[in-house]
Amino acid sequence: MTLEIDTGTGLMPVHIWEPTSGTGPGILLLQEIFGVSDYIQQRAFDLAALGYYVLAPEIYWRLDDTELDESAPDLLERAVAVVSRVDWDLAVSDSVAALEYLRGRDEGVGIVGFCFGGGLGYNVAAVSQPDVLVSYYGSALPRLLDLQVDAPSLHHFGDADVYLGDDLERIIKAIDTPDNEIYRYPGADHAFDNPLPAFHHADASALAWQRTTEFLSRHLPTDRGPR
Repeated sequence: MTLEIDTGTGLMPVHIWEPTSGTGPGILLLQEIFGVSDYIQQRAFDLAALGYYVLAPEIYWRLDDTELDESAPDLLERAVAVVSRVDWDLAVSDSVAALEYLRGRDEGVGIVGFCFGGGLGYNVAAVSQPDVLVSYYGSALPRLLDLQVDAPSLHHFGDADVYLGDDLERIIKAIDTPDNEIYRYPGADHAFDNPLPAFHHADASALAWQRTTEFLSRHLPTDRGPR
C-alpha cells in the first residue's frame, strides 16, 4: 500500500506493510542509497511478518532523475550521485514526519535503517525519541556522534567495512553504552545484509537479522497492545 504524508512542505510518498492482525507497533524503515529497493521491500515484508506495521518513506521524493536499475553495472556509482543531492536536514525532518505518523497510531514506534538509513535513523532517533533503534552500518555515523540517542539501540558493523574504515573504532567507542548492543561480523564488508552479490555476506546477514528480531521482540514486543 502506498500513501502520502504531509511533511509541512509537501506530500511525501510512503509505502506501508501491515501485519496479518492489522495492528502492531510501528517500524520506520529507512532505505539504503538505492532507495526503497526490492531488498528494502523484502525487509519490510519480513518485519510485517513479525507483527509490525512498517512504513518506508521515499526519501528521494524531492529529487528528480532518481530511478535506479538494480541490475545495472553502474548501480553504485549512480546511487552515490543521487544521494549526494539529498538535503540531509530535509531528509531528517521528512523522516520525523513519517515517525510522527506512526506515533499517532499509539502502539509504540521503532526505527530500522540500513547504510544511509542507518545513519539517518540515528539522527532521527536523537531528535524524536523512538522506543528502539536498529542501525546497520550507518554510513553517516562518523559525523553524527555528537548527537545523543536515548533509545535502546542495536548496531551492526562488518569488521572489514571499507567504507567506514578507520572511523569504525571511533564510532563504536562513542556509542558503547549500557543500553546499546553492538556487534561486529568478521569478514563482512559494508552493506553485508544486501543480497546483491557484490555486497552480501550470508553468515553475517543471517546472524544480524536473528539478533535484530530478538532485540525488537525485547524492546518493542508485538503483543504489548496500545499504550
